[in-house]
Amino acid sequence: MPTHGSLTKAGKVRAQTPKIEPTPKTRLAPKRKTRSNFTKRIVHAPRDERGGRGGRGGGQRF
Repeated sequence: MPTHGSLTKAGKVRAQTPKIEPTPKTRLAPKRKTRSNFTKRIVHAPRDERGGRGGRGGGQRF
């Protein structure tokens, strides 16, 4: 079975590429992100004219 190029040259380009240090991640941990979403959506949500916080299924009340 023929190969495309010799195996002695495998990884040549990657080995020649200069190493760049990764930038540090600044994202929140998943638990903290969920908590901040809850606070933003539920706790600090603006109230509508009926005193509720809107959302789906909040049809007319008579």
